[in-house]
Amino acid sequence: MEKISRQSFLRMGAFTALLPIVSQSLGSDVSAWETTTEDEALLLQLVKANDEQLDQILPIIQAGKQQFSRRIGNDFSMIAAGYAHPQSKYFHQHALIDYLHQLVQVMIRFQTADGTVNIGNLESPPDTSFLIELLCPGIEILKHDGSADALGVCEAIKPFMQKNGHALAVGGVHTANHRWVVSVALAQLHHLYPNPQYVQRIEEWLSEGIFIDADGHYAERSIIYSAVENTAYIGIARLLNKPALLQPVRKNLRMMYYYMEPSGQMITNDSRRQDRFLYRDILLYYYHYRYLAILDRDPFFAAVVQFMEQMPNFKQDVLNKGLPFFMETSLLRQSLPAPAKLNTNYEKLFPTSALLHIRRGSTSTTLFGGVDWPLIVASGRSHTPNFFSYRKGKAVMQYMRLSSTFFSMGYFYSDGLEKVGNAYRLRKKLDIPYYQPMAVSKRKKNGDYTLSPSIDDRFWNKMDFANRKVSNVKTMETIVTMTEVNGMVSLHFSIQGLANVPVTIECCFGNDGVLSGTQAAGNNNHFLEQAEATFTNGSDIIRIGPGMLAHRNINNLEGERYSTHFGSLRTEGQRLFITGLTPFNHTLHIS
Repeated sequence: MEKISRQSFLRMGAFTALLPIVSQSLGSDVSAWETTTEDEALLLQLVKANDEQLDQILPIIQAGKQQFSRRIGNDFSMIAAGYAHPQSKYFHQHALIDYLHQLVQVMIRFQTADGTVNIGNLESPPDTSFLIELLCPGIEILKHDGSADALGVCEAIKPFMQKNGHALAVGGVHTANHRWVVSVALAQLHHLYPNPQYVQRIEEWLSEGIFIDADGHYAERSIIYSAVENTAYIGIARLLNKPALLQPVRKNLRMMYYYMEPSGQMITNDSRRQDRFLYRDILLYYYHYRYLAILDRDPFFAAVVQFMEQMPNFKQDVLNKGLPFFMETSLLRQSLPAPAKLNTNYEKLFPTSALLHIRRGSTSTTLFGGVDWPLIVASGRSHTPNFFSYRKGKAVMQYMRLSSTFFSMGYFYSDGLEKVGNAYRLRKKLDIPYYQPMAVSKRKKNGDYTLSPSIDDRFWNKMDFANRKVSNVKTMETIVTMTEVNGMVSLHFSIQGLANVPVTIECCFGNDGVLSGTQAAGNNNHFLEQAEATFTNGSDIIRIGPGMLAHRNINNLEGERYSTHFGSLRTEGQRLFITGLTPFNHTLHIS
């Protein structure tokens, strides 16, 4: 097993632990995998893919080169599935038992005194829970297999698992989703090793309540961690007979479809976590949609499942890792209900996060105005400057940003998103003051004033700003108004206030196409002076214009908030810049 990056670790967190949900209350479980294979074609694909993965995994273990990472749990369950499934070429090969014992010894060696493991965060109950979620399907499969060799592995890993269980029953968490990650791991452990302390701890966490807003977002508004929460609620619901926990999952999944681009990529502008700048797709939710499509006989969920099964990375992200979960839960192996026809022509506004998604077949438009105020750059808060994106087939404008040099405030962040007639409006007014001398009654001879933030939140200084009068207040009001008709978009920019302030519209396109009709400026930067530019990928073309070139200042667009820390929000891609001076009135047409 090779070492994995933090990004890969997080991806596994949302995906490879997606559905450890065994329960007698389902009416069927692992006890029937040899006979209940209603979707036989899919199961054969899963077995074949699992065998192919074992072809790569087993030589690494045999050579003693495995690293201790979260992937060890995934490998354990995949080996168990290959050993126990009659259609696997590895069925009941004794060598696999030796490999499983090897992995158990590695895990025991890396377990800390309190029962946790160091994967991700140090001695972390939540990250330990992610490992438990991956291991439990394999243990369940081996228990059902019932052979002496398989049961020997179960006994060998039992002390490790129970020590983990104690850590989770008393340990703490960091984030909102961690409560449910710990809870579902405890539910799985309780299923394998019944312990009332596990259930008591689950009830304690559940008593805090589950947050889901009117649109269907969980607290973190994250594509990754919404998948993590859905996994947890489904697991707890089935293992502890709490069907009410499926309600937020249904609501979240109905919303998530409308966060999906035509390609399957998910919109992440409003995320409060690290995935706001990462590529994520709908396959993170495959097991959730499939599980509820079958359980509820829901044609909409079934249609989303069928769409996912046609995605080019379905094998890599589902088939290659999925056999243990399908063996564990027979419901997943049942045939889907008849699917509905998916809506691919819609205009969907999500008021709780101020995000708009419009889809016209293969053309898609996103507008966002929902950062968290006050604007603080931190995990757990929404702070992306990406307010617009547009795609037409394979041609994608990844994002649009707007910046000004107005007192180094940097990028434009809207104060919400407003629907006005058939248009949508983003708006933000900035007031930047200068400060007067301290009132006589508050002056100090030693000059020791409170270290405080400026009232515009630009910087800190020992000036006790809250107790000073202001003067010379400079203003800038930015309004961006969008209209859309059949996939053709108009964006009108109105920036008023202090005169002659440079403003910059930044459009980022991928490196997978050709940007033309521009002035090259080096370092993948381009200016659009007049007319229109085109971005072409295959047979798909995005047109944008007219341009304007009033200045060439395209450095430090992030503003003082980032430059103070020598930071940058620049991402890979080809950048198109349209520049002007205030008062700025300009309309861009995109199609």
